[in-house]
Amino acid sequence: MEPWIAPSILAADFTRLGAEIDEVLSAGADIIHFDVMDNHYVPNLSIGPLVLESIRKSPNNRANCPVDVHLMVKPADRLIGDFLAAGATFVSVHPECTEHLHRTLHLIREGGAKPGIVFNPATPLTLLADVIKLVDLVLIMSVNPGFGGQSFIESSIQKLQTARRLIDQSGRPIRLEVDGGINPDNIARVAAAGADTFVAGSAIFASHDYAATIGEMREALEDTANTSLDST
Repeated sequence: MEPWIAPSILAADFTRLGAEIDEVLSAGADIIHFDVMDNHYVPNLSIGPLVLESIRKSPNNRANCPVDVHLMVKPADRLIGDFLAAGATFVSVHPECTEHLHRTLHLIREGGAKPGIVFNPATPLTLLADVIKLVDLVLIMSVNPGFGGQSFIESSIQKLQTARRLIDQSGRPIRLEVDGGINPDNIARVAAAGADTFVAGSAIFASHDYAATIGEMREALEDTANTSLDST
């Protein structure tokens, strides 16, 4: 799959959120990552479906851009319908946030979005085999969810490698996303471990030049792809 850069708007300037989204899309972002926190499952409170709905009403390019909604809320099912109605492209849930994971994933697909499953650093991948036929995205958290600006957890590399192997064995076109501490310095290693979708918040929005930062990430990804081709 083509690599996707997914800026997390959790790190954006919320006083000019629409403009921030337009700027990162113009700078080369592929998809917008939309972190939803409830101050219950995770120790923070962020944004809800009304924000996504307002983004979709914009006359600018953000009206039609793909949006990856990461639900860090418990229970998850209560908000899924609202985010589907607001225009989510992907909706990803943590298995800890639903009593019936199969039902939740079916709910997302039946509502017209692509389902995803999220694994925290301490959540084993054992559940993936049971639902891999139901998901279009697997998200590996490389930090503990709840706050932006954290450092990448190195054990995530092995977890990505395992997830990549399981996805490849399934034969399904499933995105492997990674979220937490991603920046131009480590994105190549993460890509080499199997990720194809890269969430970056502070690394992009704290930079002075979004296009330059995304460009550095693309360059690192291209170098990784070329190295892989050379080794075959």
